[in-house]
Amino acid sequence: LMANKVTRKIKNVVKQYTFAEVKIREATSNDPGGPTPKQLDEIAELSYHAVAVVEILGIIWKRLSDGEKQWRHLYKSLIVLDHLVKCGSEKVALYSQEKIDLIKQLNNIDLYYDGYDVGTQISTKAKQLVSLLTDKDRLQNERTKMLAAKRTFAK
Repeated sequence: LMANKVTRKIKNVVKQYTFAEVKIREATSNDPGGPTPKQLDEIAELSYHAVAVVEILGIIWKRLSDGEKQWRHLYKSLIVLDHLVKCGSEKVALYSQEKIDLIKQLNNIDLYYDGYDVGTQISTKAKQLVSLLTDKDRLQNERTKMLAAKRTFAK
């Protein structure tokens, strides 16, 4: 686990990842656990910056294409994307609608890790996200609800 974090830090420097890219890579890493609520909120905040939103989504699209061996990348990316669609910049939903086929490909994933069915949770999350992205009214209601809750919580 510690070695993974060190390797990720080295990769971040060598590949010259930006602040936003480092944040999204940490939130969608292969480490068990996470992404944390703090990470989700930081990334949602970053998504309001024109350059950062493109960088964040670039990493998410790459993670969603990583394949079954990196199942945590898939699952965590869907969690982050779901949060961003509801709480981040509206551009996230627009860009995600353009990439919906990438998300749909995870709708029926059959995947086991150490004898555990991890495919079902990935499929469920992907289906929920596709359903939200294809229902404009529901999407707007979710965004309104989440932003209102955020304002209430901030008081």
